[in-house]
Amino acid sequence: MMRAAWLLPLMLGASTAMAESKDPDPWEGFNRKVFAFNETMDRYVLKPVAEGYQYVTPKPVDDSVTNFFGNIGDVMVIVNDVGQLKLGQALSDTARVLVNTTIGFFGVFDVASHIGLEKHNEDFGQTLGYWGVGSGPYLVLPFFGPSTVRDTGGLGLNYVYGFGIGDVGATTAQDYSGYALWVADVRADLIASEALISGDKYTFLRSFYLQRRDYLINDGKVQASFDDDWDDFDDEEEEDWGDDWDKPADE
Repeated sequence: MMRAAWLLPLMLGASTAMAESKDPDPWEGFNRKVFAFNETMDRYVLKPVAEGYQYVTPKPVDDSVTNFFGNIGDVMVIVNDVGQLKLGQALSDTARVLVNTTIGFFGVFDVASHIGLEKHNEDFGQTLGYWGVGSGPYLVLPFFGPSTVRDTGGLGLNYVYGFGIGDVGATTAQDYSGYALWVADVRADLIASEALISGDKYTFLRSFYLQRRDYLINDGKVQASFDDDWDDFDDEEEEDWGDDWDKPADE
């Protein structure tokens, strides 16, 4: 509770004050250093682990793991549906979680999608944007990767108030094991998308992240500059670092 008490005012103030900045990345020097750190961690730790996971995990099992974590993430999607007054979508997402948790065996099978219950992407960053909080400057976070001041505040709110992998394990060891599996699964699902990155990787990911966040916050009511081929790039990411490109920078 105390963490939320200082986090939200700090984030709101910083985000609102800098939301109209013409330069979306005034902290580029700092961000590139963090980006380089994330790249190193990914090259020597995350990617090798993800490749090993991908090698030993059959595709149906990999899909089931992704579905399981996606079902956990859908719980917070419902909370943010309500926070954005999307009550019809909240009902649909509630039904989705109920169907996948029961018939889909705790989300291992995505039965809901097969019966027309669409998966949505909502998080605290989007909810803050819905209520008029500006994005603030672009910010690269250690380990988490691309973000903004507003989305970083959203991550903080999710940490304080959210429901996730750390809430389903019976022991601390199970929680850590769940996080490790989740990271490996997300990173493995992004390996195939790396070939789509061109030019300066830092600039490419910054542009993609900011455009994608703008698209999500405005519910698609913006002109996308990426063609439909990029849908595949994003679909693999949305399972759940919750969303967003809130994950290691090499992803």
